[in-house]
Amino acid sequence: MYFVTGTDTDSGKTLISAALLAKAQGHKCGFKPIASGCEMTDDGLRNRDALMLMAQSNMGLAYQEINPISFEPAIAPHIAALQVNAALSAQGVFDAMFHPAMVNADFALIEGAGGWRLPLCNGEYLSDTVKLLQTQLQQETSTYGNSVQLSHAVTKNTKIEVVLVVGMKLGCLNHALLTQEALLADGLSIAGWVANQVDADMAFIDENLQSLQHMMQAPFLGYVPHLANPTADNAVAYVQLPMSE
Repeated sequence: MYFVTGTDTDSGKTLISAALLAKAQGHKCGFKPIASGCEMTDDGLRNRDALMLMAQSNMGLAYQEINPISFEPAIAPHIAALQVNAALSAQGVFDAMFHPAMVNADFALIEGAGGWRLPLCNGEYLSDTVKLLQTQLQQETSTYGNSVQLSHAVTKNTKIEVVLVVGMKLGCLNHALLTQEALLADGLSIAGWVANQVDADMAFIDENLQSLQHMMQAPFLGYVPHLANPTADNAVAYVQLPMSE
């Protein structure tokens, strides 16, 4: 199971998540637990990123299972929540997002929002939710051995690893290294990183890629050039799936 985070908002997390799902085989599912900037439809709030993940999933999950927490304003989720007299907590997000498919699928990923330190409320962060999930998986593994038993389902998926999307633009080296430091300090394993060129005119792209490959401590999963039509089908050839430890 993978959690996809980025160096910043608009780093390309959804594009890379959808491409990884498109490349994966077997039963697969992608989740977007928290989404802002949703559009009101006849079926309720819908988020374009969540729909993109849903299109690459094949386990028949309902939209609300993929995106359980949604807000219409395109603002920070904790601010959007407060506007509707709600509060986001790490445990609350965990309870809303967890689904047995996460541990039953052949390939499952959870796409974050913003960067690794996305604020929730009361001094908590979305990263705290990921750590809760990691702790839950570790506890269940300790109890049941090499399988996890959650919601009466037994599976071999016993850990959560992170895929980091580096939005290639000026400043990305600092953003990537700081995010890597935070991930490792939080005790998370980085399964790999993807370079996604968000600035079509970024100077010295090759030199920046070489610097990242030298400084990052996780496997390089691919470089996605700036795409005129950024779809999973157009990006899938540029990425490789992480190898679980």
